[in-house]
Amino acid sequence: MTRRTFHHEPEAVRQNDLIAATLDSIAELGLAGATVREVAARAGVTPGLIRRYFDNKERLVAAAYRTFISDLIAAAEAGCGEGSAHTRLAGLIRASVTAPVADGRTLSIWAAFIGMVHSDPVMAEVHREGYQAFRDLIERLVGDIIAERGTPASPVTIRQHAIVLNALLDGLWIEISMGGDDFSRFDVVRIALNSTAALLGIDPAEFKES
Repeated sequence: MTRRTFHHEPEAVRQNDLIAATLDSIAELGLAGATVREVAARAGVTPGLIRRYFDNKERLVAAAYRTFISDLIAAAEAGCGEGSAHTRLAGLIRASVTAPVADGRTLSIWAAFIGMVHSDPVMAEVHREGYQAFRDLIERLVGDIIAERGTPASPVTIRQHAIVLNALLDGLWIEISMGGDDFSRFDVVRIALNSTAALLGIDPAEFKES
């Protein structure tokens, strides 16, 4: 267990440190093991300081989930880079099926959180917001690709493509994150790109990163 050294820092930085310690605890010990006392020890603060910012463990966990989802989306979006819509979507796909987005630690944290979504309204709302944000990102890229190709499609069709593509990436992400060495023999990025090309009617040979 890594313990952080406490310093007098701005409140936003201190909250981020507490959330990072929470995610580390959940990754190693699960939600049950990520107690306020455990998080405090890792962050190098007192349990009372955590309650000052988050009132209770439930609020701390919800804040950690929101940060976790936001960071995953940011990592995927950063993979888009610049260029054509085809290139940007290909970059997002690579980021979505490779580390650090697709790895065992990330999956372990997500699995711990997802078990609370159907029983905790706050967690359900955080999950809904995150899902919507990522699907909106995919939807914009799919719409841009369709516009580049000059093949008009209705907003409903574009949204349907985005929903299916999101589900495809989710499935690959889980399989790759759980697969370990089983996936080392495959070009998972190419598998994801070819599957996306088939969904969108793109020539796989032309669907690649810059």
